[in-house]
Amino acid sequence: MNCTGFPPSIDQGCHTLILGSMPGVTSLQQQQYYAHPQNRFWPLMARLLNEPAAPADYEQRLQMLLHHHIALWDAIDTCERSGSLDSAIKNVQGNDFTALLQEYPRIKTICCNGGKSAQTFKRYNKELLTRTDIAFHFLPSTSPANARWRMDMLADAWSQAIHP
Repeated sequence: MNCTGFPPSIDQGCHTLILGSMPGVTSLQQQQYYAHPQNRFWPLMARLLNEPAAPADYEQRLQMLLHHHIALWDAIDTCERSGSLDSAIKNVQGNDFTALLQEYPRIKTICCNGGKSAQTFKRYNKELLTRTDIAFHFLPSTSPANARWRMDMLADAWSQAIHP
């Protein structure tokens, strides 16, 4: 299946950018980042941002992040994949982060959600990784496939990036 990612959720106030790899089947069907009900991304963000809970409404979820100056995008623009597993991704085209950072110069922290996001970002952004004015964090995935990482473990790892 040919997969095309979403545009970034970002505004001029954002200082942190969180990158997934490519939305899974449920997310692509619903046209929402992290739409799978077992993905721990939204509950984790609510916890780290001291919100009572992740909003049920998708637009309010995006607004929660933007309110805290956090942007959301993916390392991959397009790819081929059968199913939702990152291990099935092939024929990758990365997103253009040089252009994004020119348009949004306040981004000073980039967090990759999981191994495939990190691997893809590193592969297509070698020059960008040399910038000393940006902190890069390669974090454990919030995906339900990463079951060995319990929520408390994710919160500990992610808090270092979200609240340095």
